Amino acid sequence: QVQLVESGGGLVQAGGSLRLSCAASGSIGSINVMGWYRQGPGKQRDLVALITSGGSTNYADSVKGRFTISRDGAKNTVYLQMNSLKPEDTAVYYCNGVSWGINYWGKGTLVTVSS
Repeated sequence: QVQLVESGGGLVQAGGSLRLSCAASGSIGSINVMGWYRQGPGKQRDLVALITSGGSTNYADSVKGRFTISRDGAKNTVYLQMNSLKPEDTAVYYCNGVSWGINYWGKGTLVTVSS
């Protein structure tokens, strides 16, 4: 079992920045991929960024150059640094971890970007 807890969401003006955190606990040694997904109002949940256990990263085209995913192994935490935020980035952001082919999700944190 893996538990994921997100934090760091909030209200920010367009052009601003936020950093999301995802703290992992439980059987974290078996996690091989962690990522951030988001679900905007009336939309499906989409991948934002992911990072593998080897440190490889992948980003959605819409956030490339603005968002950065990183991890701190000592703290068992994955971060999403979001810069140059746009109103269309408004969504609930979910942390995801994949362990032995099973997807684990956090409860989400709301990011609201005002114009």
